Amino acid sequence: MTVSEDLQPLTPSEGVDMFLEHRKPSVRESSMQNARHRLSVFLEWCEEAEIDNLNDLTGRELSLFVSWRRGDVAPITLQKQLSSVRMALRWWADIEAVEDGLAEKLHAPELPDGAESREVFLEADRAKQALRYFDRHHYASRDHALLALIWRTGMRRGAVRALDVGDLDEDEQAIRVEHRPDTETPLKNGDSGSRWVYLGPRWFQVLDDYVTNPDRKTVVDEHGRRPLFTTRQGTRPTGHSIYKWIIRALHPCTYAECPHDRTPSDCEARGGNSSPSRCPSARSPHAVRRGAITNHLNEETAPETVSERMDVSLEVLYEHYDARTEREKMTVRRQDVPE
Repeated sequence: MTVSEDLQPLTPSEGVDMFLEHRKPSVRESSMQNARHRLSVFLEWCEEAEIDNLNDLTGRELSLFVSWRRGDVAPITLQKQLSSVRMALRWWADIEAVEDGLAEKLHAPELPDGAESREVFLEADRAKQALRYFDRHHYASRDHALLALIWRTGMRRGAVRALDVGDLDEDEQAIRVEHRPDTETPLKNGDSGSRWVYLGPRWFQVLDDYVTNPDRKTVVDEHGRRPLFTTRQGTRPTGHSIYKWIIRALHPCTYAECPHDRTPSDCEARGGNSSPSRCPSARSPHAVRRGAITNHLNEETAPETVSERMDVSLEVLYEHYDARTEREKMTVRRQDVPE
């Protein structure tokens, strides 16, 4: 594209830093943390789309960003994230880094009724079916270890990519999640998100065997750390890489018959130029996290324990993550009611 001569070059990372510095005196720290997280997602997309100058952004590019992000989060979350990016775009226009009016070209999809609810999650039966398949056919593969970890712990993608081999503790059968912003693996909730998470013998063994799987790339990053999950290119994965791995691992045709009566030749998720995320049964890492939380609650794990284990407040847990039916909630409650 032809960049307007009126625009001044600015990299996305510099632009985000400048915008956050501009906003800092006028907003609360919690609002700053939210903006920082939402714009970090935008920076991740810029890196993958090879956009190194904000001058190059167009309405078409922004529509690709929305498409890239929309399959990974709930619609209400997407709207909140886009509002932060839109605010940054308006400020960047003021400092001549993007075209005037570009912010108004960033369109959020309309919210369906009930979008604030827990409408998409990985059901326990489906999770167990997929894990049985990997146990038998691709034991200790990257996809097996990743799915097992998120289903067992409900970790966010950011926490998963932050893990190192050294965070596994064989004596405790557990794994350490740690906020390490200085070496490029911050946690969403900062230091308060750092915690030990119990795995148990079965789940720990899958991860331990994945570490020694000859197909796994052994990686030491630029900070001297050894990432637990690694790409075939020998790097620590991005959040979007983890998204794609989970979508693929949970593709129903991988371990069962197609539930939508399609064949590979007429399926946009399996045929030529396909995208697994287009499958109606596609489930993102966030959906696995939501399913894991719901499964813990159905298995009578105390909500307070789930809150600490999954690093989510009780208020947010009940509002956004608890996908149990009213009957399932009653079944759990009745265990505490005397006969």
